[in-house]
Amino acid sequence: MRPTRSLPLVLLTATVALSACAPLEPSASAASDRLSIVTTTGILADLARNVAGDRVDVHSLVPEHGDPHSYEPSLRDVREIVYADVAFSNYLMLEEQSIIKALDTNLRDGVPNISLAEEAVKYAAEIIPLVEDMSLDTIWLGLRVAGDGAHHGADRTSDVLLSATGVDGPGDLIAYLTGSFGDIDTYFDSSDGFDAARGYRDDTVTIPPDAHTHLSWAFTAPGYYTLDVQGKLQVAPDQRPIDIATGQLVFAVGVDPYRAPGRSGATVLSAGHADVTLNLDDGVFELLLDHEHGTSDVHQEFFAVEDVVVEVPNNALHEIPGDPAYRFLGRAGEPVYQLPQAVLGKHVHGEIDPHLWQNVRNAMSYVEIIRDTLIEVDPAGGQEYARNATAYLRELAALDQEVRDTIAEVPRDRRTLVTTHDAFAYLARAYDLSISGFVTPNPAAEPSLADRKRLTQTIRNLEVPAVFLEPNLAARSSTLVEVAREQGVGVCPIHGDAFSEEVTTYVEMLRFNARSIRDCLAPVKENE
Repeated sequence: MRPTRSLPLVLLTATVALSACAPLEPSASAASDRLSIVTTTGILADLARNVAGDRVDVHSLVPEHGDPHSYEPSLRDVREIVYADVAFSNYLMLEEQSIIKALDTNLRDGVPNISLAEEAVKYAAEIIPLVEDMSLDTIWLGLRVAGDGAHHGADRTSDVLLSATGVDGPGDLIAYLTGSFGDIDTYFDSSDGFDAARGYRDDTVTIPPDAHTHLSWAFTAPGYYTLDVQGKLQVAPDQRPIDIATGQLVFAVGVDPYRAPGRSGATVLSAGHADVTLNLDDGVFELLLDHEHGTSDVHQEFFAVEDVVVEVPNNALHEIPGDPAYRFLGRAGEPVYQLPQAVLGKHVHGEIDPHLWQNVRNAMSYVEIIRDTLIEVDPAGGQEYARNATAYLRELAALDQEVRDTIAEVPRDRRTLVTTHDAFAYLARAYDLSISGFVTPNPAAEPSLADRKRLTQTIRNLEVPAVFLEPNLAARSSTLVEVAREQGVGVCPIHGDAFSEEVTTYVEMLRFNARSIRDCLAPVKENE
C-alpha cells in the first residue's frame, strides 16, 4: 500500500487560486496504490517503463512533441511530482530551469531525485564537452557564473542575477540574445537608462550557478565604453538576493584598444571565446578567456575585469537589418558595431553536452541507474525490475549494433549532418558521422538575403545530398527548408529531444534516425 501523502503548502495555495477557473481532477498517481515515477521527458519515461513494467505508473512532465529546453510545468505536473515515489531528470542544463525547480521544491523528503546524465558516468557512460567552432575573427563574449555558491546555501534551484547598472560611452550599448529561429531577448540596453529603484530589473540576466550564456553585443557609435556590472545570488525565491560583486568592463569600439583611458597596459582581448564571469566562491568579477572552449582548464586564463579591454574592431561594423524585430538597434540600414553570439538560440548550459541518449550505450547506462534505483525504493519488485532491465539491455545492445551497421552503409565521405539543433554530437561520435553544426538564419548579424546566401554556400561547399530537421521544429525552419529545395537537396527528419506521432519509443527513435541518415545520405544505386 502506498503511504498517505500531504500536499505542500505551495501546491495547496496554487490549487485554491486556480479552482475557480478550472477544477483539477485528481492525478492518476494520487488515485493509484502503485508506485509512481515522474520523469522530465518522454524519452526518459520510455526507458523507465521498460524497466518498471506493469508494476509502476510513469508520468512525463514534458508532453509529447514538447521541447524540454523551454517547457514550463503546469499545476498538474506539480501534483504528479508531489505524489511521486521516484523522479528522474536528465539535467546537465538540458531541461528548462523551472522544471528542475518544480522537482526539487515539490518532491517529498526522502524521495530519490536522480539526474541520469550526471549519474551515468558512474555506469561507464561517455560524456562529450560542449565545444564550439572558433572561426570568427572577433571575440565571442558571454556571461558566466563560476562556482556553485554552496557556502551561501545555494543549490541547483538558485538563481544568479547579473545586472548592468550603468554605461558611459558615445552611443548606446545593447546586449541581447537571438533565438535559433529569430526570436530576441534584450538583456542590457543603455538607451532607456538604468532604474536602480527597481533593482535594475530590466537590465538583468538570470542564470543558474555554474553555467554560462552567450550574447550579442551592439554599439551604436565608435569610441570607448565603460560598462558597470553587479552580481547577486538569489538562494531561494523568498530570500533577499545576496550581494556578490561589482565591476567595470571597457570596450574599444572601432578605436585603438591600447589607448583606452585608464587602462594603460591592460590586456586587449580581440578573438576567441570569453565570458564576463561572476565568481561566487571568491566574490569577484573576472574575465575568462577560453582558448579551446570546454576542453581543459589548461587552455583557460582569468583576468580581473579592470585589467582588460575588449576590442570591437571595425570589421564588426554591420548595417541594421530590415527585419522590424531589430528596431531596438536603430533604423534599418544604419551602421552598428556588433560582437555576435557564439551560437544561435537560448544557450544556457554547463560544460557537458546533455544529449547522452543519442549514443545507445549511454542509454543503457540510464537503464542500469533506473533499475538500481527502483530496486532500492521497492525491494519487493526487485526481481521483476532486474528481469525487465536485463531483457531491455539485451534489446538495446542489439539496437546499438543495428544503428552502427545501418549508418555504415553510407560512404564515409557522405556522412555529414546539417541540422537545426545542436543535439547530435553523441550520435556522431558513436557511429562515425560528421556534424557541420546547426544551420539557421541569424538576422542579427546581416540582412536575411546574406543569411540565405551563406546557407546556400554552406550546402554547396559540403555537397550534402540532404539536410535534417527535427519534426517538432520543422514548422519553424522555413529558411533552411527553402534553401535546401532551391539547391535540390533533400529535407529529411531526425529526432533529437522528443518523439513524434510516428516514433513513440526510444528504440524506434534511434532506429528511425539511423535509417533516415542512411536513406538520405547514401548514394542511390544505379539499378534502383
